[in-house]
Amino acid sequence: MSATRYTYLGPEGTFTEAALRTLPEAATRELVPMVSVPAALDAVRNGEAAAALVPIENSVEGGVTATLDELASGEPLMIYREVLLPIAFALLVRPGTKLSEIKTVTGHPVAQPQVRNWLRAHLPEAVWESAASNADGARLVQEGRFDAAFAGEFAAATYGLEALVTEIHDAENAETRFVLVGRPARPAAPTGADKTSVVLWLGEDHPGALLELLQEFAVRGVNLMLIQSRPTGAGIGNYCFAVDAEGHISDRRVGEALMGLKRICPKVRFLGSYPRAGVAVEDVPPLRRGTTDAEFTDASDWLARAQDGRA
Repeated sequence: MSATRYTYLGPEGTFTEAALRTLPEAATRELVPMVSVPAALDAVRNGEAAAALVPIENSVEGGVTATLDELASGEPLMIYREVLLPIAFALLVRPGTKLSEIKTVTGHPVAQPQVRNWLRAHLPEAVWESAASNADGARLVQEGRFDAAFAGEFAAATYGLEALVTEIHDAENAETRFVLVGRPARPAAPTGADKTSVVLWLGEDHPGALLELLQEFAVRGVNLMLIQSRPTGAGIGNYCFAVDAEGHISDRRVGEALMGLKRICPKVRFLGSYPRAGVAVEDVPPLRRGTTDAEFTDASDWLARAQDGRA
């Protein structure tokens, strides 16, 4: 395995590359762009890279399905950290292009909902066609296949384009969450401001089946930050659920919730416990009564005493 190589959703000039370069270790790694999320993750699976950075959630569009599906299937991988990156688009064009001359535009499918209103107001007749990534859209503009691309302003220099319009975003404070993914290993020690990600498969479909999963978290005071259903490919109505929960697997409330889920789910895939991006320990709300590690330990000790006749 190459311990110095990190892959990412390419080509050069993507928001994913910009997010990866915010990590301190990126300065000492070989950063290799890949054509797709599956390709970036497969490089980790087969030992060509130590880790991959891929997008997993957008504040406008929700979960990135390509990443969720890849993490739920195939050889297991694990999330080790996350990166939050504010997102604003620039309209990149070949030098000299005027706004009135733009008839075709491109960008990643996730970008379209974030610029839809701007397009309707300024380029109502322009035809949109999706690209593999925003940077790939810039490359296609460079090659003359489209008139303009929505991408990060930083991609203009890479592809010999100019930013005709900058700071385009329909939603204020839009951001994308990226995750650094590697091969499974022991999770890092808890920081006090952590997140745990899992994928859960429903067993027999019946009224309240999803509620039973959620109750395993709720009764232990574990707050959920994301839950998204994804088809399993086994037919209509067969779903798994990607879940992000507050806390670390070593926290008693989280660990016991996962044990409860393992008892009732036909399959549970642990995707990792890792520090929450942009959240300081002092900003984490106090746990509700009865859900701290000390209270779980006290309850366990009480049960042992009761079993011994000492309660």
